[in-house]
Amino acid sequence: MWTPAEEPIRQRRGSSSGVSLVSVALSIGGRLKSSNRAMGMLRQPSSRISGDDVPNVRLTEEIEIVRKVSCLVASLLLVCGLGAQDLDYSKVEIHVSKVAGTVYMLQGTGGNIAASVGDDGIVLIDDESAPLADKIQAALRGITDKPVRFVINTHYHGDHIGGNAYFQKQATLIAHDNVRKRMESGGATGNGGSIHFEAKPQPKDALPVITYDRALTLYLNGEDIRVLHFPAGHTDGDSIIFFPKSNVVHMGDEFATHFPFVDVEAGGSLNGMIDAVESVIAQVPADVKVIPGHGQVSTLDDLRAYLTMLKATRGAVAHARLKMAKRWIR
Repeated sequence: MWTPAEEPIRQRRGSSSGVSLVSVALSIGGRLKSSNRAMGMLRQPSSRISGDDVPNVRLTEEIEIVRKVSCLVASLLLVCGLGAQDLDYSKVEIHVSKVAGTVYMLQGTGGNIAASVGDDGIVLIDDESAPLADKIQAALRGITDKPVRFVINTHYHGDHIGGNAYFQKQATLIAHDNVRKRMESGGATGNGGSIHFEAKPQPKDALPVITYDRALTLYLNGEDIRVLHFPAGHTDGDSIIFFPKSNVVHMGDEFATHFPFVDVEAGGSLNGMIDAVESVIAQVPADVKVIPGHGQVSTLDDLRAYLTMLKATRGAVAHARLKMAKRWIR
């Protein structure tokens, strides 16, 4: 059994300027010029690109790439729950799969749920959307008759905390300090550009009752469940959850098998996301099972490929900024 670090490895605090959608678009554009092929980057762990690989493209081409990929990422966000108000939840099914050890994964329409199941009860990581709470409960009863004792929210987005009010009747809600603050106050969500939402304040019964600053451990089901805060990544309140005995890690939205979304307006940054992924890669064994915030269970190679893409994105942004600066100087 491996043990994650007492605190995450922190290399730098990320800047929130000019990240997320624009950076993804420029990276994709410089390397592939096609959003469909770009999606394949995350499905091919053998892909290896770096910021130096990104060729020069005309500024007008870069702007067009941003526009096209903006539309694609906006569509992905709708699918992932940030704008799914019109979804017919009565037709949604909850799919359950065994990951490893005590850990199961439940999937509906929003963020992936992890469930540690054992004699001590159930520990949930995220709880999807409110209209699916009954279906999630029914799916859990198909695994065990034990109650849900704790729910850990990886961050504050609605497709990860929507079931809180339902499950708080039987479980204790846990999250990072910043998650409760954002849930309580509401506020802006977006990439600082083309994507913007206003998150509404959550009702009192949906708020976490236990919060933490850097790290937290739950000793349940024969597992030392480690909850670590990774600052300024997807948001400013991200938690990554380690299940060392089961050899599983739940990444929250620090890792997803689609284009990354950095919530700049909620304190996220591309640098912070890179730091988080690098830290996890440095700590886990080669055969770890990785649960992404969205998508299918992944491997360490998948996570490495994602990191490569993030770094290429950062390199592409730096390249584009330099080009624009040179144009202004002229």
